[in-house]
Amino acid sequence: MSDKTNPDIQVMYDGRMLRLEVQDGKWEIVRHADAVAILVLNEQGEMLLVRQQRPAIGAPTVEAPAGLIDEGETPEQAARRELQEEVGLDGDMTLLTRFYSSPGFCDEELYVYRAQNLRESKLPEDEGEDIEVLWLPPQQVLDGLREGTLVGSASTVTAALYGVQALSSAGR
Repeated sequence: MSDKTNPDIQVMYDGRMLRLEVQDGKWEIVRHADAVAILVLNEQGEMLLVRQQRPAIGAPTVEAPAGLIDEGETPEQAARRELQEEVGLDGDMTLLTRFYSSPGFCDEELYVYRAQNLRESKLPEDEGEDIEVLWLPPQQVLDGLREGTLVGSASTVTAALYGVQALSSAGR
């Protein structure tokens, strides 16, 4: 099936989470919703993480709270919602950075926020989510990812690097 607005684009798959296009007969491009990840540090200098099973890799991951930006949501609204759904917290959001997850084939952009001045605020979890909350020092997260004792994501690495930087700036 070709895209009605651009005949040089062949739509190979159009699903709930992604769309696969072939442009000009050679470029395979995944269209994927943008996403957010949230850095939360406690008073002990530990980073909030969630452990959850990831079917795509067949293993559990340890990640900064994260999720997709819903249609009509701003990245900040999505960050607040995801933090409320996954760990029952809300707070003041500051954008740390944004980047493309894998721009060689995918248009997903990730926004990494830091949440501070936290307060309890729980929203229902997404159906099927089974999340374990962990607190680890950001440097331990980076070490575990490097050594292979933890499995994470690019947004988790980014959040942990910002966490190490924030703690360093605070003299910790």
